[in-house]
Amino acid sequence: PTPLMRLIDWIADYTLSPPGMVLRLGLRVPEALHSPKPSVMFERAMPGTERLTPVRQRVMAVLEDGLAHSARELTERAGASPAVIKAMADGGRINRIERIVEPAYAWPDLSTTRAELSPDQRRAAQTLIKEPSGFKVSLLQGVTGSGKTEVYFEAVADCLARGRQVLILLPEIALSVQFLARFENRFGVKPAQWHSDVPIAERRRVWRAAALGTAPVVVGARSALFLPLPDLGLIIVDEEHDSAFKQEDGVIYHARDMAVVRARLGDIPIILSSATPALETQVNVDRGRYQHVVLAARHGLAEMPAITAVDMRRERLSGQKFISGSLARALGETLERGEQSLLFLNRRGYAPLTLCRHCGHRMACPDCSAWLIEHRFEQRLVCHHCGHGRRQPDTCPNCERAHSFVACGPGVERLIEEASELLPDARIAILSSDQNTSPRDVRAVIDAFGRNEIDVLIGTQIVAKGHHFPNLTLVGVVDADLGLHGADPRAGERTFQLLNQVAGRAGRAEKPGRVLVQTFDPSNPVMRALVAGDSSAFYAAQKSERSFDAMPPFGRLAALILSGPDLDDVTASANALAKSAPTGPDVSVLGPAPAALARIRGMHRLRLLLKAPRGGNLSQIVREWIARAPPAAHVRLIIDVDPQSFL
Repeated sequence: PTPLMRLIDWIADYTLSPPGMVLRLGLRVPEALHSPKPSVMFERAMPGTERLTPVRQRVMAVLEDGLAHSARELTERAGASPAVIKAMADGGRINRIERIVEPAYAWPDLSTTRAELSPDQRRAAQTLIKEPSGFKVSLLQGVTGSGKTEVYFEAVADCLARGRQVLILLPEIALSVQFLARFENRFGVKPAQWHSDVPIAERRRVWRAAALGTAPVVVGARSALFLPLPDLGLIIVDEEHDSAFKQEDGVIYHARDMAVVRARLGDIPIILSSATPALETQVNVDRGRYQHVVLAARHGLAEMPAITAVDMRRERLSGQKFISGSLARALGETLERGEQSLLFLNRRGYAPLTLCRHCGHRMACPDCSAWLIEHRFEQRLVCHHCGHGRRQPDTCPNCERAHSFVACGPGVERLIEEASELLPDARIAILSSDQNTSPRDVRAVIDAFGRNEIDVLIGTQIVAKGHHFPNLTLVGVVDADLGLHGADPRAGERTFQLLNQVAGRAGRAEKPGRVLVQTFDPSNPVMRALVAGDSSAFYAAQKSERSFDAMPPFGRLAALILSGPDLDDVTASANALAKSAPTGPDVSVLGPAPAALARIRGMHRLRLLLKAPRGGNLSQIVREWIARAPPAAHVRLIIDVDPQSFL
């Protein structure tokens, strides 16, 4: 479709990527360009005079509609065996023909019973569909549990009623587990799915159905943005603030921002949905570029949970304990009431650091500037950046002491040990990408928790959003300070968004919820805003800080990351770029400096950061800069316009 071709050119220019690389994002399944192989079908032949058995009579009755049917369909509907179908075709009683059957998905049933919307939800839905055509960006902002999904489902129904296609983007595959069930409950059918875990044959079917207009609704990860939907009438970006929408390798782009561009190029509306919108999105609302639709209260009888900060400086836990006394008591009380708890720790594995208790030697990745993470369930030490893994040695490589290694800090695997000691009778499970490697595994755990077959669920950020558990009344955040510090200017915003999302899992039905947030810095603005439930003040402070420093969204950034096997070559190229750095009003270049991860997979990494005011053509500035000092042949240059990660 023309809007998609224009988007491909636009992204190539904006991200300084070769157009062919961007085009490839839309052609991930090249075999889908070829028509399917003909399928053998059967249709009714001229009436015969011989008497038919009851089974053959049923086959003929199915074919009375005059349509061609597959052997499978005939066997299922007529209760006949494949041998009967073959015999009837060989005998000329039915005709065997070949037909090309194009993939198609059932059109959603718009007459199914809808959820009963509250007055606020109805007003929000009416606002979203008030102007059903033409480019318009709407931010649907609602507290966790306010029913944002049901509201934008009304916009989906309105678009489908006009015979047009809908694209719904989700930040992570795991979010699709409950989302697909909600969609099917609302519309009577499942949508087409597009993400990396979809088998290649199904992806071929989805791509072709999308291109032919026979996939009315596609739900997918960020790559679904490049599906060739010819009659796209609405785009929805759920959890629009989520950093998973940023593609960090290959063509580096932000799917939320590019979805807005695709909507503009196609002259169609787009809805961005979130409880904690990105600061960039909020500033666009402030400037009048985006429509703002707000759901301020939870749906039905549910109320927002009470949030309490637990000052870990006063807990005086031993070095091997990570659950405070306050949280331990709350877990026991919740279990006694027959209710469920969630323990959140955004750290996979057993422990983030393994060192020798005698000499202090740390087990590090041989190819990256990172420590190896212990995964005790697998009895391995693993690098989370390159995937390098090994068994933990029996002796220290440095001092050769036997059995001297000790795990430092908690991961979710370590947390389940401690929780099991506190609650020996509780049914406890882990939900993380290490333990649950496929959507099927994730769904199994989520379904079991939803059926109250698990008392305590311990999870990483995979549990933080998109899930609804009516009997979950307690959320404990084990290390709320994780991610707060570092060079990332969005650290505070991201931590607030993540903790707000995980806190929102509690008390989503009639039973009241509570959240205990363990922190060593309760006076931090993130913790104060979270406990007070005052997101407005927090975001106002964030806007003020970013505006003062001219940081996004009040300024522009572009990161240049140089990498190579030889540090001297990388340094020489980085210094050459620094010497030819662009100059101008409010334009500055920081670096070169070692990246936070100075070596990954054996490649040394240096970064430069270009800072420029809004309104200028940042991509063109970078393009001219690189032309003045192209990197050496063995040095790789990655350009990240509007970076989200500073590793």
